[in-house]
Amino acid sequence: MEASARLFQRDLMGKLSKRFPTGFLGLDPFPGTFGRIRFDPAIALELFREIRDVHAFEHLAMVAGIDWVERREVLYTVWSDVHRGYLLLSAMLPAERPHIETATTVWPSANWHERETWELVDITFDHHPDLRNLLLPTGYQFHPLLRSFKLHEPEELEVKVRHV
Repeated sequence: MEASARLFQRDLMGKLSKRFPTGFLGLDPFPGTFGRIRFDPAIALELFREIRDVHAFEHLAMVAGIDWVERREVLYTVWSDVHRGYLLLSAMLPAERPHIETATTVWPSANWHERETWELVDITFDHHPDLRNLLLPTGYQFHPLLRSFKLHEPEELEVKVRHV
């Protein structure tokens, strides 16, 4: 990483640790980015606004979820035209009823990304404007990217068929 990126990273870490003394959990190096911010889900909405409005990461490129069995992780990838680079935001959630505040009020592009993450990894985004299936059929009750997901024979599934 070049020197200016390291300076930016150090500056960002200092500002976020002062602004969120208990919710900011750290900034780890991540190749090809300005790093990965680890944060407590309780500060999600405030952190999203801070990252966009104060630190100029105006674009949300991706939301993803990971099932670590004993917990879930939600990852946000944001881009800054000003700094010309990506920043990752990461929060750990409990495996039982994982949820976090939606990012759609800060970055409208989070809408479909959060819907996909909800239906595949079962992470609920509180106050999401339209949390419903995006890829799977209506009525599908399973979350196929959970490690506990077992493949079933088609006759074992009770899925509402969509007629087009």
